Amino acid sequence: MGMTITQKILADHAGVPEVKAGDLIEAKLDYVLGNDVTTPPAIKILKQLGTGKVFDKDRVCLIQDHFTPNKDIKSAELCKTMRCFAREQEIKHFYELGRREMGIEHVILPDNGIVLPGDMVIGADSHTCTYGALGAFSTGVGSTDLACAMARGITWFRVPEAIKVILKGTFNKFVTGKDLILHIIGMIGVDGALYRSLEFEGEGLKSLSMAGRLTVCNMAIECGAKNAVFPVDEYTLKYISRTNPKRFATSDYKIYTADEDAEYVQTIEIDLGDIPLTVALPSIPSNTRKAEECRDIKIDQVVIGSCTNGRLEDIGAAAEIFKGLKVHEDVRCIIIPGSQKIYRYALEAGWLKIFDDAGCVISTPTCGPCLGGHMGVLAKGERCVSTTNRNFVGRMGDTGSEVILSGVPVAAASAVLGRVGTPDEL
Repeated sequence: MGMTITQKILADHAGVPEVKAGDLIEAKLDYVLGNDVTTPPAIKILKQLGTGKVFDKDRVCLIQDHFTPNKDIKSAELCKTMRCFAREQEIKHFYELGRREMGIEHVILPDNGIVLPGDMVIGADSHTCTYGALGAFSTGVGSTDLACAMARGITWFRVPEAIKVILKGTFNKFVTGKDLILHIIGMIGVDGALYRSLEFEGEGLKSLSMAGRLTVCNMAIECGAKNAVFPVDEYTLKYISRTNPKRFATSDYKIYTADEDAEYVQTIEIDLGDIPLTVALPSIPSNTRKAEECRDIKIDQVVIGSCTNGRLEDIGAAAEIFKGLKVHEDVRCIIIPGSQKIYRYALEAGWLKIFDDAGCVISTPTCGPCLGGHMGVLAKGERCVSTTNRNFVGRMGDTGSEVILSGVPVAAASAVLGRVGTPDEL
């Protein structure tokens, strides 16, 4: 029996000729990732293990992004612990506030050219599955697994079953990868791909930019998937030639393709032209509706950014919609570029001026409001349209607040209209 892309990557990193769904394996890791919430507990466990050093100081990535700039004393202490550890261990990929390479973890690892096709990555953050957009295997783990992985550079996996998603057609205007993944989650449910790999293929891939693919993989965890992966194509190669020209030029990466006889437990076919502008109403990502059906829902806040939709393409799309318009007087709109590079590009392109003229708040790169941390926490009874990835009860603040998930075009239009809306209304 043939293997899927995921299974081939796992087999190679386990040093075995083949694997099948359900196998338990140990696999070597190319990169290990932690943030300011999950790394401090892992550091404590690492010290308890009695090991003095990480397995490879060049393959551990530590990123301060969840509660930075530090929102209180506790978050300052967490970041101090992480900072001291990074200096002690001479960690190459340590990213701190304000540096040009800094930003939200799942934005900067691809954009800084760290993760490339064929890589094997784990991170102590559930949205680590983002990097499957580059033809890599990536998945989230807990702080204990992070500690062991930092020590050994190896971790264990149960090889997942796979779901094939065949994409056909092209997107309609303003429809993006965010609408696609919300559509999939609404179709199969939040546990519809539980511990399975979502593997994409089809001529519809040409409609998905790299930003769109990263968004889709980012939210694969919201339907329970272990990981998601796209095949490497011309779009992928163009992207990595720009983000890591040295490794690209030397072909220091590996492209995997699924075998024709690979086994899938389910096949889903989607015509991209049938996907509408989509929102997920409170309080679960599978509670999806057409955005045009929700125009009577008033809102108090809009957040555009996060590891899901804070990429250059996203911030540019928001600027295009806001140009010459104003945020509704009853709405607060917060724009969060996903990295310092994106912030600088937005500054030089004049996008930040557009946002400022429109009445938006412009934030330094941070996860901030996505997890109800800071920079936009909601009060009881408030409702937010957000380009983030989760809308659980209390996710962005008080348990009596509500979050509606959407793509950037719907979020920006909603900020102007003061209610859930679509760009064609402007």
